[in-house]
Amino acid sequence: MLAPVHSGFGRGIIMKIGIVGCGGRMGRMLVAEVVATAGCELAGGTEAPNSPLIGQDVAELAGLAAAGVAVGSDAEALFAITDAVIDFTVPAATALHATLAARHRTALIAGTTGLSAEQQAAVVAATKQTAVLQAANMSPGINMLMALTKRVAATLGADYDIEVLEMHHRHKVDAPSGTALALGRAAAEGRQVVLDEVAQRVRDGHTGARRSGDIGFATLRGGDVAGEHTVIFAADGERLELGHRASSRAVYARGAVRAAQWVYGKPPGLYSMLDVLGFA
Repeated sequence: MLAPVHSGFGRGIIMKIGIVGCGGRMGRMLVAEVVATAGCELAGGTEAPNSPLIGQDVAELAGLAAAGVAVGSDAEALFAITDAVIDFTVPAATALHATLAARHRTALIAGTTGLSAEQQAAVVAATKQTAVLQAANMSPGINMLMALTKRVAATLGADYDIEVLEMHHRHKVDAPSGTALALGRAAAEGRQVVLDEVAQRVRDGHTGARRSGDIGFATLRGGDVAGEHTVIFAADGERLELGHRASSRAVYARGAVRAAQWVYGKPPGLYSMLDVLGFA
């Protein structure tokens, strides 16, 4: 069963956090991080109605001592009793969860990537009713890299070609990664251009010379790589590389819980990890 909600955060009052998709690899890490974080309490977790995990103890799934909170299938019930819900699921589910967050005025921490324009519109609509913190990557280090990328792109001239290289584990289904695209957007913002108008996401065969001003993307997949991203600024005679490597997905869980704590009590609106870090 789901734990009762306690409103407020700080001064001994506990922030109740729920995890949708709690049985996945990322979901289990999020559960462990919530349990380990002072001032936070695991309110519950959900999985798809046909999941064999339904009814199991949420904390035990993460390799922890039983918390007396069973995996449920009713996401709306979870939103109704929590201060914040963390969502690293799939685009269709995230769009639905945004609607539930708005209905119950529950903060939503959304780390899902690959949303369609319609699904993203559902997330944005929810921000009229509640606080939504959305980020393609919850790592503080990656978000620092985004801020640096924007600054460098704005400072260096157009004679520096920009390329974004990323590598992830063999199971990742989208390419380029949401983080790579976010880095590309940061570079485009620095140059005051629209990414969709300058992005070069595929090169194959006789492509001709590189078009000046393009922002290129290269994708690698293999092994169990948690995430590696490099932004390359290449000019005649020199090359500047800004990079980040994640050795464990736990860094994303830590960032997400930090984001949940930061967003608590914030007015309705759309926030990002740059807000959390004070760079927005």
